[in-house]
Amino acid sequence: MVIVYGILIILFAPLVGGLLTGFDRKITARLQGRQGPPLLQPFYDVFKLIQKESIQVNSMHRFYVYLSLVFVAFTTAILLVGGDMLLAIFALTLGSVFFVLGGYSTRSPYSLIGAERELLQIMAYEPMVLITCVSLYYVDGSFFVKNIIANDIPAIIYLPGVFIGLIYVITIKLRKSPFDLSTSHHGHQEIVKGITTEYSGRDLAVIEITHWYEVIITLTLVFVFIATSSVLSRIIAVLVCLLVYFLEIIIDNAFARYKWQQALKYAWIATGVLATINLLILSFFH
Repeated sequence: MVIVYGILIILFAPLVGGLLTGFDRKITARLQGRQGPPLLQPFYDVFKLIQKESIQVNSMHRFYVYLSLVFVAFTTAILLVGGDMLLAIFALTLGSVFFVLGGYSTRSPYSLIGAERELLQIMAYEPMVLITCVSLYYVDGSFFVKNIIANDIPAIIYLPGVFIGLIYVITIKLRKSPFDLSTSHHGHQEIVKGITTEYSGRDLAVIEITHWYEVIITLTLVFVFIATSSVLSRIIAVLVCLLVYFLEIIIDNAFARYKWQQALKYAWIATGVLATINLLILSFFH
């Protein structure tokens, strides 16, 4: 049953991620005084890309992107079946690294710069994500999601600083302003489309679907902080996830983009201050 559940998650998770992306576009358009595309526009775009020809730069260019999709989908399945969060984060990081290697596999200066910035973004958010896993283990004594959300007290009660730090780095992982350094869903990117510049057709569709999985992964991490054994708490956790995603959309439209030096510095400061203080306080009372 776990295998069947995992397969269903892999099939349906990107559908939810695509809907959230459509919601993102709609809210963004309204914030900018536009009507905006239909809610299902992301799916229309992906179907259109699938029908287009893919220009392969070299033999590894496409291979790395498909590997990235496999590992990100694997991460989603692990988290949503209640599996080992630490294993899921390592798989997610590996998927991100393959995405970077895809950018490095071309001779395009735009792609190379985008790949370097994507690598810097991984360096910015990865410490906070790992500290999140370790903190949840410290509080609940397990890396398994099903055990963490089976407690009677939500993890956020013990880890408010870690939660805020996680919300901060989620903006980096979702590649939203002020951290849309490596690529951007908007038209203002000065390095064209950054790491995705040399991708087209089906390959570009795979990148978009991978992003839909990443949306679900980041919101699942938020869900784990709120959910408990109570059904009501899990409903509240879903609402909190939607609220966090709405907040990310507001931030995306309200802030100008940072330089990579600022992104790296601020992310590490947030990680060091919020997580360290939270864990120090917790060590005296836990």
